[in-house]
Amino acid sequence: MNLIGKMLNNRYEILEKIGNGGMATVYRAKDHVLNRFDAIKFLKDEFTTDSEFIKKFNSEAQAAASLTHPNIVQIFDVCNEDNLYYIVMELIQGKTLKEIINEDGILSWKWSVNVAAQIASALETAHKNNIIHRDIKPHNIIITEDGIAKVTDFGIAKAVSNSTITAFGSTIGSVHYFSPEHARGGYTDAKSDIYSLGIVMYEMLTGRVPFDADTPVSVALKQVQEEPVEPIKYNPNIPISVNRIILKAMQKDPNQRYQNATEMLKDLSMALKNPSGDFVYIKEKNDDSPTQKIPTIYELEKNNTRRVPTNNDNSNNGEKKDNNKFFEFLDEHKWVKVLIIVLIAIILFVIAMFSTVAILNGSRPDQEEIPNVSGVNEEKRVTKEEALKLLKDAGFENVKVEEEYSDDVEEGYVISQTPEFKSNFRYNLTQEITITVSKGKKMVILPKKMVGKKVEDVKKELDELDLKYQVIEVNDEKVEAGIVISVEPEEGLEITAATEIKLTVSKGSAYKDVTVPSVINSTEEAARQTLSALNLVVNVSYEENPSKSDGVVTSQSVTAGKIVKEGTSVDIVINKQPIKSTLVVNVNLKSVMNYTEPKPVTTYTNTIDENGNTVVTNTTTIPEVEKATVVIEVGEDTILRESYLMTRTDITKSFTTSGVKELKVKINDVTKYTQTIDFNKGDQTINVE
Repeated sequence: MNLIGKMLNNRYEILEKIGNGGMATVYRAKDHVLNRFDAIKFLKDEFTTDSEFIKKFNSEAQAAASLTHPNIVQIFDVCNEDNLYYIVMELIQGKTLKEIINEDGILSWKWSVNVAAQIASALETAHKNNIIHRDIKPHNIIITEDGIAKVTDFGIAKAVSNSTITAFGSTIGSVHYFSPEHARGGYTDAKSDIYSLGIVMYEMLTGRVPFDADTPVSVALKQVQEEPVEPIKYNPNIPISVNRIILKAMQKDPNQRYQNATEMLKDLSMALKNPSGDFVYIKEKNDDSPTQKIPTIYELEKNNTRRVPTNNDNSNNGEKKDNNKFFEFLDEHKWVKVLIIVLIAIILFVIAMFSTVAILNGSRPDQEEIPNVSGVNEEKRVTKEEALKLLKDAGFENVKVEEEYSDDVEEGYVISQTPEFKSNFRYNLTQEITITVSKGKKMVILPKKMVGKKVEDVKKELDELDLKYQVIEVNDEKVEAGIVISVEPEEGLEITAATEIKLTVSKGSAYKDVTVPSVINSTEEAARQTLSALNLVVNVSYEENPSKSDGVVTSQSVTAGKIVKEGTSVDIVINKQPIKSTLVVNVNLKSVMNYTEPKPVTTYTNTIDENGNTVVTNTTTIPEVEKATVVIEVGEDTILRESYLMTRTDITKSFTTSGVKELKVKINDVTKYTQTIDFNKGDQTINVE
């Protein structure tokens, strides 16, 4: 199927094919949701027809997707669409370790040990998460352009090994790296991965695998029966410590290997520091079960002798003629000769395979299903004594008991077992069984004085008690940074060892120190900008100061040059000169008083002149006009107090002031006019009529 250009899940655009393996084909793809390039591994068609395999494949791939480690290729997604089953994973730029070995042959021991340490670190994380790789080989290790080792295909081999599909072709490339127990079809665990890593180191440092033969079955037999040639014999430049690390990892008996990746990682790190050191301990082998060498298929075929007619053969001439005719026929019909050879090879292979299976089954010790003593599958938990009896009754005598505290399991009851219980899965009766028994809840008393101490000192105390804790940092204006403010649960309480302690620790003030500048004589706007830029809080008030310019700062509450915290309030006083305006008051006294001018008075006088004649004389007089006292008051100020003739219509007075004040006009002490004047509104004219 041509997948180039196909869009999967409305998200992944297939760009190009970048690899091909026994199980899957790998493509480079564009993730249009996250806008990145990924690698997508598609299962081949022959693996997608078995529902049991697909179920196991999805389960293992999803479990592997939970692993996060710099030396593990990250799985992003597990999908299926249109009968296409695929895994979306991190796209790594680099080469497989197999390609590097093929190109360079024997690799330097320091580089090889460094790569092995990275692989061991990846296995350490996987094994702690109960994920076994089961197919560690150079083909599954990618070396980036920066020299970082990335392990891929975690857990996928388990799906193949448990599948009902006959996937023999996919194991051809892996059988050279199988552990003996894997080759037998027995129980595989973390120590099986360590064996495979030992072979990978062997190949990096010698340029060859330790066991090789013409057929996979023969290689499997060698894995089970033969001891490897020490790698130092092929490459004398290998340090003695590295040589022993490889041999310890490749011990046939899993109990004589490294028991976990952490142990191997420790020796690898030590080898880089002290390559000539004698620090790798290999347990002595049990002489009660000596290794038996079983002839491989290759050896059986090599020792097969064929009877070829010779000139001295005493066979009768008739048989010679028949043989000659037969060989002449084969010479004339070469395809028949090829067919016969193929058929013979197939027959020999089938015979060898069944013989090998029979030999392995014949040499396999008695096996039995390990009882479930750990309470998995919601079964009732059992006590230590009950577990030991169940295991003994089943035939398992090699039982190791470990104890640990548990908040969940009652004291004396089994927490877990190794190997884990698996229904219908049988183990050798010599298999070591480890059961972990609960010691009950571990109770500890918290230190009585933690608040007010340095957090590092408190953490050291909690570490000594093997307690978990969470540090929560908060800003505090009163407590200096690094000091414990509060503890939960409270100090001095008795708690279980599983309780997480919450330490609230001061980060110090949330505000920085700032130096207060001088803003005296600055405008209000400039002062606000200057102080606000330093994250200071500005409070403004206004006062009238005739000696200062209008609108400028006359004082500040915090002295210039003083160092304070951000958020400090600074009070500033602004000189606010009042707005002055002029009031003009026009008074029409005559109108206000409704005054009528007095009319002239004419008087007639009769007199006798000299001649005795009567003379009439008229005299006109104008009466005097009355006066009135006019008073104009603005607020508390009297701006006018004068007497005017009642006939005046043009009494005018102006006054300049500020604020809001009351205007009163009085005549002869009688208020004739009042009005409230807002001098902030500017000049005004009031006509009093």
